[in-house]
Amino acid sequence: MAQPRISAYLPPDIDPTKAALAFGRRALPKLNEELQSPELLTQQRALMALCDLVHDPENVYQAIALGFLDSLKTLLVHKNQTVRQKTTEVLSVMALHSIGREGLIRSGVISALTGLLDDPVGICRKNTHQIFDMLARLPEGAGAVLQAGLIPPLVLKLKTELDEIQELILETLSNCLRVEVSEALEAGAITVLKEKLSHPSTAIRSKAAWVLLEISSHAEGKIAVCKEEVIPVLLSLLEDTQPEVQVNSTGALMFALVTPQGRSSAMGAEAIPPLLALVAEETSKARLNAIKALTLLAELPEGRQTLLDHRDTFQRCLDDPSEAVQKAAEIALIVIDWKP
Repeated sequence: MAQPRISAYLPPDIDPTKAALAFGRRALPKLNEELQSPELLTQQRALMALCDLVHDPENVYQAIALGFLDSLKTLLVHKNQTVRQKTTEVLSVMALHSIGREGLIRSGVISALTGLLDDPVGICRKNTHQIFDMLARLPEGAGAVLQAGLIPPLVLKLKTELDEIQELILETLSNCLRVEVSEALEAGAITVLKEKLSHPSTAIRSKAAWVLLEISSHAEGKIAVCKEEVIPVLLSLLEDTQPEVQVNSTGALMFALVTPQGRSSAMGAEAIPPLLALVAEETSKARLNAIKALTLLAELPEGRQTLLDHRDTFQRCLDDPSEAVQKAAEIALIVIDWKP
């Protein structure tokens, strides 16, 4: 079903051409005063000008030094939607620069943005999630998102948000859950992500698999993935027509199969045939992950017995252009040939 697109167009009574941009950085002190003005139109025009100026990292540095972030945090709760929209836009542009990201993290902007998760204006929510996504790419940013208690509401928003915002949420979660997963598991992330694996959007399927990969890199995450019976769904994605979905799904499988429960679940779901098909496909991006997953299954007697009949598939990988694939195939053959 088609979804509405988020529009960034402004109301017809706002004329961005009237925003004063003269003198660049020399205009910044005056703009900061105008942001604090009680006049709505003055605030709006100041935000218009600031949106253009912060594309220059030197202006971002100057704006942070002048205390703009305190003014902008105040405007995030403004009753006027145009003010909120342009404020989040300014912050999202600032987050594109390293100096901006560092400033936003230090100033506590992440906590200030939490109130916009339920903003009635789609573009405000989208800008907010773009900021979270950019900041979470830094370890300290991911830590700040975790400390702000945002993981449970982000998981919840995956159920209701527009597709383009869901993609941003999944990007944020993938970086945050690399650090810590307990809050996400308590919030029911596995169940939500399992549903997203069947989403019609390629990007959402791929990103959901990637988040599960990050979850499965933790011991408690591996257990949860097996308990929620995600492995059969991941296996179904090995035949997905999109290479990125295959890569991320086999990666998540590879981590989950480290546990005995994961290997047992995979064998019960007949994981070997689709994984072998990926190994045999020389152009498959998922080839390396598939070999590693099969190596883990070869540690089981029944897995080893099955794979002995397919040694030639791994043997051909020894001539693969990728050294990583060659090395993985060598290890796989050693495990398959091992005799108790």
